[in-house]
Amino acid sequence: MNPTPESLVETLSQRGIQVPEGRLRIVGFGDSEALSAELIALIREGTKRGTCSMLWSWEFEGEDIPAVGDIGIVLDYADRPVMIHRITRVEIVPFNEVSAEFAASEGEGDRSLAYWRKAHWDFFLRECAQIGRTIDETMPLVCETFEVVETWA
Repeated sequence: MNPTPESLVETLSQRGIQVPEGRLRIVGFGDSEALSAELIALIREGTKRGTCSMLWSWEFEGEDIPAVGDIGIVLDYADRPVMIHRITRVEIVPFNEVSAEFAASEGEGDRSLAYWRKAHWDFFLRECAQIGRTIDETMPLVCETFEVVETWA
């Protein structure tokens, strides 16, 4: 059973962790245990402060896209809460127009735009297959910048 924002707030409250006011989201990173762990480690060390997703996936799931001020309870691949973050910026950008600056903010690989394009193309190819879409250079991405509010082991 997937945790709800309310159940996570209660769990964290019992641990003495206060979740800030704001629209709550449950956030995960990566589509495998290894990738999730790698991305969470990059956030913890301060290297990763950006993330993106396909607008098509939000539409497929029937969910509202993230907005500035949203509070994310970040879960690891085993659905355990590991940190809280706040979204500070959101832009819808075509894949082929993502900037080198944003790619570097994702903190992955050598932080270059070329690395970002290759890694994300592969990731979105898998995601498109799951939602019945064809990957495209102009597919709209939801590009988010965030700040860590609190993290724990």
